Formats: sequence, C-alpha cells, structure tokens
Amino acid sequence: MKSIQFFKCLSACILGWLMMPGLMAQASSRHDEMPPRERLSLNEGWKFFKYASGQQSDALIYDVRPELQENNELRVADAKPTEAVTVAAQQVVLKPWILPSANAFINDPAKRHVRPAGTPGADFPFVQASFDDAAWRSVSLPHDWAIEGPFQTGWDSEVGGGMGRLPSNGVAWYRRNLDIPASDKGKSIFLDVDGAMSHAMVWCNGTLVGGWPYGYNSWRLDLTPYLKLGASNQLAIRVDNPNHSARWYPGGGIYRNVWLVKTQPVHVAQWGTCVTTAQVSAASASVNVAVTIDNDSRSNAVVQVVTDIYEVDEAGHRAAKPVASLPVQKASVASGKQALVNGVVVLSKPRLWGPLPSQKPHLYLAVTSVMNKGRLLDAYETRFGIRDVVCDPQNGLLVNGERIAIKGVNQHHDLGALGAAFNVRAAQRQLEILREMGCNAIRMSHNPPAPELLELTDRMGFLVVNEIFDSWERKKTAHDFHLIFADWSEADTRAFIRRDRNCPSVIMWSFGNEVGEQYTDEAGAAVAQRLYDFVKEEDPTRPTTLAMNFAKPHMPLPAVPDVIGLNYQGEGIRWEPEFEGTDRIRTAPQYDAFHARNPNKMIYSSETASAFSSRGVYLFPVTPAISSPTRDGRGGDSKTCQVSAYELYAVDFGSSADKVFGSIERHPFVAGEFVWTGWDYLGEPTPYYEARSSYTGIIDLAGFKKDRFYLYQSHWRPELPMAHILPHWTWPERVGQVTPVHVFTSGDEAELFLNGQSLGRKMKHPYEYRLRWDEVVYAPGELKVVAYKKGQPWAEDIVETAGEAVTLKADADREVIAADGKDLSFITIQVVDAQGRMVPRANHNITFSVDGAGEIVATDNGDATDMTAFPSHERKTFNGMALVIVKAKAGSSGAFTVKAVAEGLESSFVSVRVQ
Repeated sequence: MKSIQFFKCLSACILGWLMMPGLMAQASSRHDEMPPRERLSLNEGWKFFKYASGQQSDALIYDVRPELQENNELRVADAKPTEAVTVAAQQVVLKPWILPSANAFINDPAKRHVRPAGTPGADFPFVQASFDDAAWRSVSLPHDWAIEGPFQTGWDSEVGGGMGRLPSNGVAWYRRNLDIPASDKGKSIFLDVDGAMSHAMVWCNGTLVGGWPYGYNSWRLDLTPYLKLGASNQLAIRVDNPNHSARWYPGGGIYRNVWLVKTQPVHVAQWGTCVTTAQVSAASASVNVAVTIDNDSRSNAVVQVVTDIYEVDEAGHRAAKPVASLPVQKASVASGKQALVNGVVVLSKPRLWGPLPSQKPHLYLAVTSVMNKGRLLDAYETRFGIRDVVCDPQNGLLVNGERIAIKGVNQHHDLGALGAAFNVRAAQRQLEILREMGCNAIRMSHNPPAPELLELTDRMGFLVVNEIFDSWERKKTAHDFHLIFADWSEADTRAFIRRDRNCPSVIMWSFGNEVGEQYTDEAGAAVAQRLYDFVKEEDPTRPTTLAMNFAKPHMPLPAVPDVIGLNYQGEGIRWEPEFEGTDRIRTAPQYDAFHARNPNKMIYSSETASAFSSRGVYLFPVTPAISSPTRDGRGGDSKTCQVSAYELYAVDFGSSADKVFGSIERHPFVAGEFVWTGWDYLGEPTPYYEARSSYTGIIDLAGFKKDRFYLYQSHWRPELPMAHILPHWTWPERVGQVTPVHVFTSGDEAELFLNGQSLGRKMKHPYEYRLRWDEVVYAPGELKVVAYKKGQPWAEDIVETAGEAVTLKADADREVIAADGKDLSFITIQVVDAQGRMVPRANHNITFSVDGAGEIVATDNGDATDMTAFPSHERKTFNGMALVIVKAKAGSSGAFTVKAVAEGLESSFVSVRVQ
C-alpha cells in the first residue's frame, strides 16, 4: 500500500510540474520587460474533413506511390526486407515545392533544394479563405482521426491487423483561421508542428508554404512572407497517410501539438541551443552552451549573447537567482544568415542528473538572452541535466560512475484507447506503472517520440535510447518511409538530433531498427556510415547504436555504430531443433561472438523476449520448458486468438523472460535489455492477425498488469518484498485435474499451501526465476505462498476461489484532475463476489455514464480481440476487468460522478473532483 501511495504522490507532483503555466515562458531576470518571443498553442479551433477513401481524394499529392503488388498481412515480423519499387510520375506532384522545407537541415549548400515557380493548389477550394467549412467537423489537437474506428474485421478488410484494423489510411484536411495583429509587423512568425501523420503539406492564404512527409518528426515552416497583418489568415494543412505504410498502428492526422512562434527577426534559431557537459564530477562540471542565431532581417546585426543557468527544484520551479552565468559573447550576423557563439562556465558541486532509484534526476534551466545595444531581442530557455555517461565494453553502462543495469522496455507511440494523439497524463501513467515494475529505461521504437514524453523521462529519471527509422532504402511494407528516405534522410536525422540533444535522459541515438541493409554487405554499411556521420556532426557527445536481428559479428554493418544493439540474437533465434530447415533467420546465441569481435564496444539487447500472453487466460497443458514457441496446444488457441498467461510462450524468434534473464546473467559484460514490449500496442498482433493489438506487452492495452509484470518485478526489484501466485483459483470444471501453480517472488525460496496443506518448499536454483509446482491437483479454496529470503519470511500472496459475481467495484487512479480538458482519470472496474474477490473469468457487459462536468473519452478492457470502438460507453469486462477514461470539461469546476452499470450486478460509482 505504501508503494501505491508513493506512486500516486509522484504522479501528482510530476503532473503539477508539467502543467505549470509559467515554466516555459519566464523571462530572464536581467530584464523587467517581457521577452519578445511568444509561443502560442494552435491546438484549438480547427475544422477537419477526411475523404471517404484514398481513391476519391484530390490530386494534390506529394508523390506517386508504387502499386500494391502483394498483401503482406501475414508476413513474419523478422522477414527479410526487399528492394524498393521504382515508379515514374505521370502527373504533377508537389514534392519539388515541399523539399525546400528540409534545407535548414542539409549541410551542403549545393544539395539544398530550389523552390520552383508557381504555387500548386492555389485554386483549390479548401485553401481559400472564402471556402465554407461550416459542415466540417470541429476538432482540437492533438487529433487522431482513426482511433474512433470502427475496427475493420476479416481477412479482406482494407486495413489489416498489422496496422490495427483502424482507418488510419486516407487523405484529410485541417483548416484554421489565424488572426495576426498589426503590432506583429517586423516579426518572424513560424508554424511549429510536433508531429503529423503523414506527408503533411501546408497552405497559408492560398499559397503552398511547404511541409514534411515523415510522420514522426517535428518541423517548422516560416509563415512570415505569407501572412496578412492586422487581418484574418487562412491556414490549411493536407495530411496523406497511405495504407500498408507501417508494421504497427501509426494513427492519422495532426496527432501532436501545434504552435505559433513569434520572434524578432534576430533570434535564437529553431532548436538553436546545444548544452554539453564535460569533466563531470561531484566537485565540478564544465558546461558549454552553443547558441545559433538567425538573422531574418534585411540588415546585418551585431548582438550580445549571454546565458544564465538556474537550478530547477523537484516541483519544477527555477531558482530565483542563477547559479552561474556564461561570459557575454559578441556575434556579427549577416542578413539572411546564421552565427554560432560558444560559451563555457564551470559549476561547482553540480546537482547531477541520474536514473532513479539510486540517483536523482536533477535538472537545470539555461536562459539565453540575445541583446542589441541593451535591447532584449530574444530570450530562449533550454532544459538540461549534468551527468557523465560511459558505455564500457566490459562493465556495461556507467552513469556518474555507477554501473546501471539497463532494465528497459520498448514502447510504441500509441496510448492504447487514446490512439496516437499525445496526452501527457496517459504517457505519465505508462511510465509510472513501468517504474513500479522496476523499469529504468525506454527504447523509443522505432521513431522519435512526442517532445513532452522526453520531458517526462527527463523529470522522472528514465534512461532513453532515442530512435529513428524502421527502414532505410529497402522496404518492409509497400508504402513505408523507404519511399522518402533518399530525399529526406539527412534532414530527418539532423532534425531528430537537434530537437532532443539537450535531454539528459537520452543516452544513445539509434538510427535504424532491423533494416534491410543488414543483408547488403558493404552497400548497407555505406548507408549506415552516412547516417552515422550526420548524427555525429549534430551531437558528437553521445554514442550511436543500431538494432540488429540478422547482422553477424564479421559483417560490415556492426562496425559502424559505437554500441552494439542486438535484437533476440543474444539468446539465439530459432536455434531449437524444431526449427532446422526453416527459411527464416536461424542464429546461435551471439553475445560471446559479438564481444570477441568487438572488444571495444558495449553490447546490450535492444530487443529481448517478444513473449506472448493474454491477461487472465490460462491454457492447459503447460509446457515443462522454460520457453516455448506458441502453437495450438502449446500456449496458444487460434480459435479464440488468445495466448496463455503462464508467461512461458513467445514468438518463434523470441524467448520467455526466464530464458532472457539467464542469458544476460551468464554474460555480465552485457549492459542490459529492452523487453519487447512494456505495454501492448495497437497493430502487429502476432500470432493472431485477426486481432487488433499486440500480445507482447508486460502490461495490457488498458494498463492492467499481466502476470509477467510480477516476474519482471521479482527480478528487477530484488529489494522489494513481493510474491505473486498464478493462475487464478476459480476452476469449477477442473476439480481433480492437474493445474500447475507458479510463483514469482523476489525471495529465494517459498512454500505453497492449498487449503492449509503444504505442497512443499522450493528454492530457486542458479538462473532460475520462478518456482513451479506443476503437479498441483485443483480443489477449490485457498492457495497461499510464503516466500523467504536468506531463511527469513519475506512476502506472502493468497489467491482464493471466487464466488458468484455480485457487484462492480470502481477505482480511479486519480480522484482530482485539472479543468483543462486534457487531464485524465483512468478508472478501473472489477467484477467482484460478495466478499470483494475479483471474479477472474467474468465477462459482463458494462454501461458507463457521467453526471456533471465530466466526459467519457474512451473505454477498453485489454482484450486484443475486442472490436468494440474505443469511444463506446459500453464495454465487456475481459477476465473480470474493464477501463473507462474520463476528463473534465474545459473550464469546469466542482466534481463529476462516473457510474458503471451491468445487468444483474450492483452498480458502482466514483467521484472525480475538478480543480
């Protein structure tokens, strides 16, 4: 109970920090005037229209795409990527007008793009201010057009299981008016888009401004030449997300925040500060601040640049006075050009950033002021941390001199029932539950995250492997980002690094995941070297890595990155005798081979396990092995599309958690692991593509813990007294039948009791991570386990046979939320018996309602096969549980009540206060 209260307290503290209105808008203490930089949210006031199908959309296309030659819905996840298909355009495409948007991230001036004459689409109705969009839907951003559904079912569905069976494909438009006051005359005005999926193109007052095709990067367009001052301006954004463009659910639309940024013509450039630290110790640290200044004016400028450094406390407040100030730097900036200034200061006794629980994630704020003759031209704030990170080939990851075992998970970008539309509270909840498990690291698979997610990892003390690109030149799906790689890879890579290079949680840059160039020898290594060079030019301080599932130690590709990332190869891939003769990847365990070939490179597992389970589903018989492929009769059921929660079953190329733990412990030079995956995610529902979402999460899509959560917790938090029994003990049809009982505990031995009778005391042996009583004969009643550590009682767990379902029980993760229309409360519903015990196989239909100033956002139950649309106010419980997500109406106050009703059961209510 104490740990639960701790995490609720941490939740409230961090959320309060993130929601502080002044943190990112404070002026330098050197000046009384407000800084002449504004960053205004453009999330409200949009009109939205989506064509009924991609075939019926307009002709304003970025580029032509190859015809779909095959439906690769059942393609194995580690199948070999194939060569791109070349197509020739037979119509006007807008790519030549969009490519110049990349120029700020192309270093060689000779390779920058020249905008053609003319403005395609100028006569198209949707970009005209006179167009009547009253019939269009009103939406707020972030917005994911697909998450409302409906789910598409059957093998002949337009969008298959791989992309989540939701209508994320298609073409849509967003329109919004911009009122720009006459007082903005002389300012530079920018549109900043944190993420739009995908091939976004922007018109302002009928003129094509530019765009960005890669759906996961953040980007900026200069609106200044196209705006009318003192008048209303029309902004129109076209988004085109193709089918067969991803191996998981991408979402659709403008799914992250959008901003209007106003500056003086001379200002700090986009992501224009780079803070690096050197010679870091408890006694001192050298802090270097490099600042890039843009001059958009028609005159040369001479400016002074000074940066003050402030401590930031745990509540998110910066200190009243700076702890250090860099010397004033002078810069001459030619008209239309940039200038770079560098300054260094030494901090004594710095507050170091480090991962919890052994260290603390202390942060600093650098406030950079740009002045001309005493006039403040710009004030720019940069959050950073001071830490020393070493990737040691023998000892693994060292943070501030301490070896930190990577206990990480992979995370896709969707937020379950909320889809791809980013929400701070939903992401925070994911991290809180992962932290409770003992997770200390996140790999962003396989794309740059929302910037707010990195704000969370910075503040919560998670380590991050930040990643870009699931494909390079070779394709995995017909319309994935290999189609734009040749034109955009430099700009995408540099933008990715510049945005996130000041985040202390980011410890490595990964620039590719299981790319097809693993198979192309020197040619593939040349592509990798090109990307590596871009990364190092942008940030020479962090190591680079690649996630490799095929490349072997002797091949040229592993020679390129600084750190070796292995997907499944450490444990071996399909190395069991039953896979002899397969045409898939088959690899012996590789840790030793990679270590011998690369003695100067740290090795870690970028993906491990890929184990399957459906929460609360237990199938018999249970394999005696520590890890097994999933088949009918071996942990799987292709009729129900569910996988046994005994947590022993995995994809063919993967392994159980138990097998991975042993493999890593036998190789102490391995820095740690990133499990595939922390949470279930939409799409890629291997092994059952009739489903909507994955089975690999340690936590299900609704945020409910699978049994595997406790297996990881027992291993990753050995200091935490805990024990967990599985399966549930309500099996009326199994009386007298063998029903194996397994125990996960951080203790080293345990004794199991059935109805008070001991079934034996067992001790963990080396490289053993669960205790098994595989011959237990089911009888209703009570299962109890008493765990011991070093001979002393350590922890207990009890599982009892449940009675008939009687009532619903509701529990909110937070009973007080903000009135901003964004903050959320996640309410868990359980079906319980008269004694309050959850009925573990209850599947009752629940109807949810809200009284007062609240709204239901979505419902879920964690069942990968449930095709009920997420906004539905009705949801079946899945194995006794369901979830309703609620928010307050923007600007409301007081409280609202959420009611859950099911036929034949007593209803449940929970009150949520709004402040």
